[in-house]
Amino acid sequence: MEFFKITKRFKKDEDGAVTVDWVVLTAAIVGLGIAVVASVRTATSDLGNRISDAICSTEVDNDGGGTC
Repeated sequence: MEFFKITKRFKKDEDGAVTVDWVVLTAAIVGLGIAVVASVRTATSDLGNRISDAICSTEVDNDGGGTC
């Protein structure tokens, strides 16, 4: 009889289901974050290279004669 009580109590317990919901929600948020970073990475790298090229090609009148 004790076994049936334990089984019935186990079927009613929903703590594990809530944990699974949170794990799935967290995984979805992390996945979206990775997707955003992957889609933006190339554009930001290209923009950084263009800014670097523009700064290096700008001539400044100084006595140091620095280069990029």
